Amino acid sequence: MRVFDFNAAIVRRPGFSVVCGLSASAGPPPSFDLIAAEHGAYVAALESAGLVVTVLPPLEPFPDSVFVEDPALVFAEAAILLRPGAPTRRDEVDALKPTLEATFPAVLALTDGFADGGDVLVTPGRVLIGLSSRTDAVGAANLQRLLAAIGRRSEVVAVPHGTLHLKSDCSLVDEETVLATDTLARSGILDGFRAIVPPDDERHACNAIRVNDTVFMRTECPRTRELLARHGVDTRCLPAREIAKIDAGLSCMSLRWHRPGKTT
Repeated sequence: MRVFDFNAAIVRRPGFSVVCGLSASAGPPPSFDLIAAEHGAYVAALESAGLVVTVLPPLEPFPDSVFVEDPALVFAEAAILLRPGAPTRRDEVDALKPTLEATFPAVLALTDGFADGGDVLVTPGRVLIGLSSRTDAVGAANLQRLLAAIGRRSEVVAVPHGTLHLKSDCSLVDEETVLATDTLARSGILDGFRAIVPPDDERHACNAIRVNDTVFMRTECPRTRELLARHGVDTRCLPAREIAKIDAGLSCMSLRWHRPGKTT
């Protein structure tokens, strides 16, 4: 089974507080209605790809809680509760824990250091853990131990300066290919993969997700879509302009895995 073969996902609806989510942008705040519409389109796309989607209710005290990928990792054999690097997000873990305990055969927990799911790229041979402003060396080392406990090999890498998360700048296209910014492609982190590098003004396209036989990508990146088409990749474009105003993309809005024995 391929690492991007999924039949289940967990998402959380955005609360009205989402407009106050963390952002490095100095622009105007996002519109709640537009974020809700983008999130709805995202959930519909997952369902149309054959996934059974569990939709959790909003958490108003936590503006960024719609981004469920940062406080946890999920695999068929276990879920791992993380410790987000942003202080305002750390209690999201406790809110997510009951759902994971009811869903997965085992739930492990990071107890020291900090690690965001946005810094974790699962590839066929290993799990890459990116050191960033949200994931530190202590958290990465402890995450490696938890991954080893469930039989997953991992490698810690340092993301280039100025990169929020590892997956802000790269995503898996197929088992041998990544979509990556020029900076990340030249960093050596992705050695061994074929890299498709989008135009610099479409670098945000690199936060995409491969779901079964389709790459979900942002609507606003037509030249990148052409590059992927030339590589023989089937794509589906989704709106993410509003969600991007709070430093987010497509990968962070869901936890995706293949549930054994589950049919859609």
